[in-house]
Amino acid sequence: MTSYTVGIDLGQAFDYTAFAILEEKKLRHYDLRHVERHRNVPYTALVDRTRELVSRLRGNVSLAVDATGVGRPVVDMLEEARIGAELYALTLTGGDSVQRDGRQIRVPKRDVVSSVACLLQTGRLRIPRSLPGGEVLERELVRFRAKITLSGHDTYEAWREADHDDLVLAVALACWLNEKGRDGFLLYIQEQLDRRAEEAR
Repeated sequence: MTSYTVGIDLGQAFDYTAFAILEEKKLRHYDLRHVERHRNVPYTALVDRTRELVSRLRGNVSLAVDATGVGRPVVDMLEEARIGAELYALTLTGGDSVQRDGRQIRVPKRDVVSSVACLLQTGRLRIPRSLPGGEVLERELVRFRAKITLSGHDTYEAWREADHDDLVLAVALACWLNEKGRDGFLLYIQEQLDRRAEEAR
């Protein structure tokens, strides 16, 4: 059965909220099927839009939702709406490690961003030239930069403040969930950590 992941980068009231739909293919390759963004739209309408997008997909669907900041209340709204997709709430941090509590995941932002970069570099993520909104995504990818702060922490942001990175982050959220966020990989890591903690007692 076909598997899809909908990445959702939630914005503040006057920022963009972006959606990206990733289809998993054979051998852990992915096709980007859809991108869109909305500005000045009530969160209730974004929940309705999420339901509409999910209803069009035939297969297993997961949601990778940015729960950082304003995202948490919207994640609650999505959970209450029972959209018919597995929901993973990803809180982006400046830290160094992934922390998981069920489908609530705290993940370094650099890990999320590097997942899309790695997939693009290895040719495992395909973005059709004809994809509506693809030209905006391409501009965001070109302008997106990583830098190290004076404190030694990574920050990932648009090159200029006027640029946006919402589509990049929506795609990156979906990529990270597919590559490293599902139960298999993180459950294994958690089991290893739990075993070591028990042995240390």
